[in-house]
Amino acid sequence: MLPLIGRTEKLFINDMILYEKKLNDVIANSSFLVLGAAGSIGQAVTKEIFKRKPKKLHVVDISENNMVEMVRDIRSSFGYIDGDFQTYALDIGSIEYDAFIKADGKYDYVLNLSALKHVRSEKDPFTLMRMIDVNIFNTDKTIRQSIKNGTKKYFCVSTDKAANPVNMMGASKRIMEMFLMKHSENISISTARFANVAFSDGSLLHGFNQRIQKHQPIAAPNDIKRYFVTPQESGELCLMSCIFGDNRDIFFPKLSKALHLVSFADIAVKYLKQLGYQPHLCESEDEARKLVKTLPEQGKWPCLFSASDTTGEKDFEEFFTHNETLDMTRFESLGIIKNDLIYDADKITMFKREIKEMRKTMCWDKEQIVSLFHQMIPNFRHLETKKYLDGKM
Repeated sequence: MLPLIGRTEKLFINDMILYEKKLNDVIANSSFLVLGAAGSIGQAVTKEIFKRKPKKLHVVDISENNMVEMVRDIRSSFGYIDGDFQTYALDIGSIEYDAFIKADGKYDYVLNLSALKHVRSEKDPFTLMRMIDVNIFNTDKTIRQSIKNGTKKYFCVSTDKAANPVNMMGASKRIMEMFLMKHSENISISTARFANVAFSDGSLLHGFNQRIQKHQPIAAPNDIKRYFVTPQESGELCLMSCIFGDNRDIFFPKLSKALHLVSFADIAVKYLKQLGYQPHLCESEDEARKLVKTLPEQGKWPCLFSASDTTGEKDFEEFFTHNETLDMTRFESLGIIKNDLIYDADKITMFKREIKEMRKTMCWDKEQIVSLFHQMIPNFRHLETKKYLDGKM
C-alpha cells in the first residue's frame, strides 16, 4: 500500500517504538469502549488495543456484517486475550445502546470513531440532518454518559476538513469540537485530525478495488491532491492521542518527506500498473463503459480523469489554522494543537435549540441548516455548486 500513496516508510514508526512499553502498560491495565468500531478507522484502533491485551475491550457498531469480519480478522491475526472482549451490534443513538451503557458503562477510556464522513452526505437535507445527529449529538450524548460513569478519558476522531471548513461534513466536525470543548470542563478529552485513510471503506481508493472486481472503468479527479495515511497509521494516531493527549489536545500528522500530497489520478495509475494494466484515458463515461468490455483483455484499463466540480471539495488540505497554538516538539511525527478552555455556551445552546425545532416540525431544508452552520462558524466558506458525487461515475 505504501508505494501506491507515494512513500516507502511508515509515518509514526519511531514514536510508536519509543512509546511502545508505556502504551502496553497503560492498555494492559485499562478498560476500553470503542464506538464505531467496525469502520476502517474503528477496526484499526480496535486491533491496536486488542493486541496489547487490555483488561476489558467492548466494541460497538451499527454494522453487524462489518463487526463479524472484524472479529474474524482479529481472531485470525492475534487469537485471544485473557481480558473481556465483547462486540455489540448497536446504534449509538438507540435506547438499546442506552440500556447497554446502564448495564455496564464503566470504562477507563471511551473512543468514538463513529461518523458520517462523506462530503456527498450533504446532498439532501435528510441525510444532512443524520450527519448532524451522528457527528454532533451522538458525540454529545456519549460524552455525557462517560462523565456520569467516571470515565477518565474520552477520545473522538475529527478530520482535517474541520480546519477552515468548506463542506458540511467538515463543518459538522468543527461544531463537534465546540461541544468537546464545553465538556472538557468535566472530563479529559483529546481528538485527532488526519488525512484520507487509504483504501478505507467507501473511499475513492477502496472504489478502485470494487471497480476492478466488478470489471468496471475507473474514474478519479485529476486536479485534487490529498495526504494519505494507512489504516494502521490511523489507528496509531488515534491511540496516541487517546493515551498521551492532554485535555483539549488535537493530534495531527506532521508534514514531512514521508507525508506529501498525492493526486487520486496518480494513485489510480500506480494501482493499475501494480495489477499489470496500462491506463487508457477516456473522454467520456460512455466511452469508458464501452471500452471496459474489450480493453482489459489487451492489458489496458479504461480511466476517466476529470476536473472536480462537485459541492464541498477543498482544493487543498490543512490540519490546523494560523491562529491555533501548536506543540511540534513532543513527538517526532505527531503535531499537537493546544487549546485553552474557550467556547461560546450561548452558541451551543442556540444550535441545539434550532435543530430541535427543525426536527419537531418534521420539515426543514438544506438552506436552513447551512445558515445555522454559518452562525456557528462565521468563517465557514461553504462551496455550493449544485453538483454532487452521486451524479458522477
